[in-house]
Amino acid sequence: MDSILSTLLYLGTGLIILFIGFIAFTFTTKMSEQKLILEDGNIAVALKLAGKLVGLAIVIMSAAKYSVNFTDFILWSFFGVVAQMITYWIAEFILFPKISFAKKVEEGNIAVAILLLTLSVTVGLLISGSISY
Repeated sequence: MDSILSTLLYLGTGLIILFIGFIAFTFTTKMSEQKLILEDGNIAVALKLAGKLVGLAIVIMSAAKYSVNFTDFILWSFFGVVAQMITYWIAEFILFPKISFAKKVEEGNIAVAILLLTLSVTVGLLISGSISY
């Protein structure tokens, strides 16, 4: 019974952190992702957001698997949220300073969206692989 409760605790917390990450990602952009995806059918925005969610889910999964306790799990999970946001800013403002990723994605540029999706998943995998004791 303890393992079931522990699983539900980690699952519920992981979903809450994933939701918090989703909200944080949407607040860091000037566009309304939900409107662009749900009303306008903007595939580029959906790909970008999907990449962020998958990248974050990878970190949350590894945090649940490798953390030494519940607090450690929460810390590593939130570290993933922050790392994803920092990575996006580094890519946009340092690696590609002359390109507005947000504008390109809002315009429906699927190539840029795939680049951002790949970047988010890659960072998620790197963080995931780095969680060790």
